[in-house]
Amino acid sequence: MKLKTTKAIAKRFKITRNKKVMKRREGQGHFNARATGNQTRRKRRDLKLSSAHKSALKAGLPYQGL
Repeated sequence: MKLKTTKAIAKRFKITRNKKVMKRREGQGHFNARATGNQTRRKRRDLKLSSAHKSALKAGLPYQGL
């Protein structure tokens, strides 16, 4: 029987070629006009997750090769 991918995890996390787990920074939806310039620039970059979270993502993304 095939394993199912958790779609909520697949939408939020991307796996790079070197097996890094990247996610979008939080707080980008709205109310961005009141953020300072430093916060706005920081929100542009994706965030690399630590390796401690990889085991939790491994079950939700069975075919990503983590």
